[in-house]
Amino acid sequence: MQLLDHLKNLVIMASADGSLSEREIALLVDRCSEMGLEEADLGKAVAYALSDEASLKLPTEKSEQLAMLSDLVRIMAADGKLSEIEKRLFALAAAKMNIDKKDLDDLIDKLVGKGAK
Repeated sequence: MQLLDHLKNLVIMASADGSLSEREIALLVDRCSEMGLEEADLGKAVAYALSDEASLKLPTEKSEQLAMLSDLVRIMAADGKLSEIEKRLFALAAAKMNIDKKDLDDLIDKLVGKGAK
């Protein structure tokens, strides 16, 4: 999966509730930098997410799928609120990638620190 597509997915999730909080923007800027993308790429991702053509591009490799879902959970939680539309978008993405409940539970447990040693 292309890094810019991954970033676009994150911006789509961040803006799904109709706004971008400072914490969401900060997380997007950080992820953009971590992925080796530039500020212009973030601008492209935001423009795409706000366009009528916006849609998630889902990875096909299992490791990329879990990484995508992990990032989506982080961006959903960044503003401290989990909106219903964000939850539905996440569930739809997981279902379209055929991620089973156990993998989702393991991922969420890992992200919230349960089961960490």
